[in-house]
Amino acid sequence: MAVAHLLTEFGMGSSLRRQDYTEAAVRAIKHALWRNSINLAELFGKEKADMIIDVKVGVAKPEAVDVSALKDVFPYGHVHIEVTHGGLDVDRPEGAPNVMANVAISVLLDLGDAS
Repeated sequence: MAVAHLLTEFGMGSSLRRQDYTEAAVRAIKHALWRNSINLAELFGKEKADMIIDVKVGVAKPEAVDVSALKDVFPYGHVHIEVTHGGLDVDRPEGAPNVMANVAISVLLDLGDAS
């Protein structure tokens, strides 16, 4: 089995008033995905469902992210999500801070035997 790393896309999302870390992460994922049409699987004679999608999410409060809601954004592929400490909370004069999330989405594909 030869799993090839085909591409990585980056995105940023925010929740400006509700301090919703999940929504900020969803927006970051969409920011990365919606700028591109990832048709790599077909180039290698594979189905889109065969893609392995590794997602790294950085937010100030990783425990506040609903990972299942993030997985729902992806229409196909084997999605693996890791939420880590990162992103940024920006203080506001009034109310909860603005929340920023960063993501890196890597697409991998099993290309079969390397020999």
